[in-house]
Amino acid sequence: MAGIEYEAKVLDTDPAKTAQFIIDAGGTQQAERRLMRRYVYDTIPAVPGRWVRLRDTGPDVTLCVKQISTDAVDGTHETEVTVSSFEETDALLRLAGLAPRSYQENRRTSYTLGSVRLEVDEWPRIPPYLEIEADDESQVWDTAAALGIDRERLTSVNTTKVYGLYGIDLDSIADLRFE
Repeated sequence: MAGIEYEAKVLDTDPAKTAQFIIDAGGTQQAERRLMRRYVYDTIPAVPGRWVRLRDTGPDVTLCVKQISTDAVDGTHETEVTVSSFEETDALLRLAGLAPRSYQENRRTSYTLGSVRLEVDEWPRIPPYLEIEADDESQVWDTAAALGIDRERLTSVNTTKVYGLYGIDLDSIADLRFE
C-alpha cells in the first residue's frame, strides 16, 4: 500500500488522560498497550529523509519505505507491505545488503474516533505523545478540535525530530530499548 500519511502529533501527553479524552469524545480503544519493535535501514543509496522500516506491531509485521518531503501534516509518503516474519524478513534484507542502522522499541495503545486512527506512543527517554492519523488533512484538524486540542499544540515532525526537541540525537542510538 502506498500513499501520503496525514498525521500530526501532540507531544508530552499523559496516556491515561489522553485515553479518557478520546473515549469521552466518542472514540473506542482498538488495541491494548503493546510492545512494538522495529529495525531501521538506510536505502541504497542512502538518501536523507528516506529509510526502510521493518516493524513488528504485535499482530502484524510490516515492511515499508518512508520518505519525508516536509514537516507538514501531509509531508510523509509511505509504501508498505505486510510480511510474515520479523526475523526472516530481517535476514532477507541483510542478504540483500541492507544492514540495520538501528533497533528501536516503543509501546503503543490504539484508538479510533470515527475513521481517524489515534495512537498513544511511549518511547524510551522521551515523554509520551498522541499521534492523529487520518485520510485527509481536515480530518486531522477536526479530530484535534473534537479532543479539545489547540492546533498550535500539533506538530508533524517525525520521531527523529521529536527526539531532537528533547536534545537527543536518535540517529546516534543503535539500540533503543526500554529498561
